[in-house]
Amino acid sequence: MMNRKGLALVISFGLVLIVLLCGCTGTDNTASSPEATPVNEQQAPVEQPAGQSLKVGIDAAYQPFSMIGSDGKAAGFDVESMKWIAKDQGYEVEFIPIAWDGIIPALQAGKIDLVYAGMTITEERKEKVNFSKPYWKVNQMVVVKEGSPITLDDVKNGSVSIGTQRGCTAAIWIDENLVNTSLMPSENLKLYDNTPLAVDDLISGRIDAVMYDSTVMNDIIAGKPASKIGFIETNEEFGIAVRKDDTELLEKLNTGLDNLMKSPEWDALIAKYNLE
Repeated sequence: MMNRKGLALVISFGLVLIVLLCGCTGTDNTASSPEATPVNEQQAPVEQPAGQSLKVGIDAAYQPFSMIGSDGKAAGFDVESMKWIAKDQGYEVEFIPIAWDGIIPALQAGKIDLVYAGMTITEERKEKVNFSKPYWKVNQMVVVKEGSPITLDDVKNGSVSIGTQRGCTAAIWIDENLVNTSLMPSENLKLYDNTPLAVDDLISGRIDAVMYDSTVMNDIIAGKPASKIGFIETNEEFGIAVRKDDTELLEKLNTGLDNLMKSPEWDALIAKYNLE
């Protein structure tokens, strides 16, 4: 049996050992001090944030300006132009097809950031959105079924049924100049989700004529039994639409448009999509 003196020595040694162990396992206050040496001397470089992403509203059947290709991706003159402008101004872009008559409400609701899809600048639309500088000009083309005796005068005097895309400027022109003046019954204006559907009905004999933007109509009727009979001169100008309060975005889009239109790429895109 251990004597009292030996027991006292063991207890004293044990207390010293406990103190030393506590010093090893406790929180190291020096690690958080300014003078502490970091665990990793070299830190990974901080990634620069990606450019702001913009959601671009387009019409999925407005070739050659905007369309959805067989691969499911957005394509067309406006789409490629927007990609160029986005790169020039430091943005990333995502293209979102939207029904035309709902595209401005979608912009106002924040579902998209801009509309770049051959949108005509009109006074009515300017009350809801702001537009970029004009970048293209069109008139309204009228087509009939191949072999039809219908003339442009028949269309202008309201004696035939006319189809077009809902919410487009052709529909506005027909409503203002034919329906509201009582030259044509309102039921003779047939509205569709897109103009290719109207052309299908034209070929099937359900309507007498189709009116739509001239440059686009060429693509829609290519290879189909439809004939051009003339133009309604509206001299419409296309612009990029943004929300009223997006002044900084509008300024950058205008700068990007200016840069694009001064570059060789502008003429290359015009040639690529046969817009000359």
